[in-house]
Amino acid sequence: MIFEELNEFKKDIKKLSKKFRTLSDDISTIKKVLDIRPDERPPFSYRIDGLGIKTCIIKIKKIASKSFKGKGINSGFRLIYAHFEEENRIVLIEVYHKSVKEKEDKKRIQSNFI
Repeated sequence: MIFEELNEFKKDIKKLSKKFRTLSDDISTIKKVLDIRPDERPPFSYRIDGLGIKTCIIKIKKIASKSFKGKGINSGFRLIYAHFEEENRIVLIEVYHKSVKEKEDKKRIQSNFI
């Protein structure tokens, strides 16, 4: 699997890493899982539809983090990515903490994939 990151995603990581020191390790773990099973897996992740995009956009909503020791998987980050199955490629679009932001940035998704 080929992994790419949008520049905005890199900025998200940089900003969040100041508060959540283990975020880079957490993203590495997620990449290992996505390498094996890149498709959506309810209730942990689901497909975002209705954006007018041909490729599959998936939101992972249950991410366990070492930064949230003892708080479970519901207390963490949200990750949005595009899965290009025929190209065997994943583009990481956005990562955010659910307490800071309620929903994904649909404008970011659409501006990069339409």
